[in-house]
Amino acid sequence: MGVAAIYAWLSQQLDREFEEFRLLKESPRGSVELIRHRQSGKQFILRRFTGNGEVYRKLLDCSCPCLPLIYEAAERDGENIVIEEYIQGDTLDFLLQGALCSPAETRQIVRQLCQALWVLHSMAAVHRDIKPENVILRGNDAVLIDFDAARLHKPETEADTQILGTTGFAAPEQYGLGQSDTRTDIYSLGVLMNVMLTGQHPSKKLAEGRLGRVIQRCTQVNPAKRYKDVMNLAEALS
Repeated sequence: MGVAAIYAWLSQQLDREFEEFRLLKESPRGSVELIRHRQSGKQFILRRFTGNGEVYRKLLDCSCPCLPLIYEAAERDGENIVIEEYIQGDTLDFLLQGALCSPAETRQIVRQLCQALWVLHSMAAVHRDIKPENVILRGNDAVLIDFDAARLHKPETEADTQILGTTGFAAPEQYGLGQSDTRTDIYSLGVLMNVMLTGQHPSKKLAEGRLGRVIQRCTQVNPAKRYKDVMNLAEALS
């Protein structure tokens, strides 16, 4: 079955077997809806967005407790449809509105995000949009979501073809200074850690102690001066 045929088939399945339950997010690039299977009542996340959906297709049937299951992913002329697991829990952004994280909580959550990123990076995928809104706490598990800005690293390319990411969390190379790679996500993790600990960007207030030194290395402007991979970062947090 061709790409266009898969997209058409998935669109038909959505109309016939699912109903919209709640619109969660809408932007010029697309929407995120909570949908419900008519027969079983089970809930799923439906993403529709314009762009490159290659990372979602790479994640089909991939199982990791720190990543959502991707059940279906199809693209036609740059328009993407994705059905993924509904993760029940609170976003890190929501939780940080009530209180900052302790150093122990920060280490635990970021080590789990390193597990998720290790899976992505092993596929040559870069998330490129790590921020509190894209982390859901499900029980004891931190789950990294939203791969709409993710891309596959292409060694032959000098810079990203499209500038995506969130201001403050995006690494310098995401603004046309070079091609994003796995160290781009390490930069964003460093900013995330600092926000969890202090509520601020490290350029305004750096966390104290050993974690502050880890964050400082993560957020170096030169990617070569950051941790070489997320496993090195996870070890530094142990």
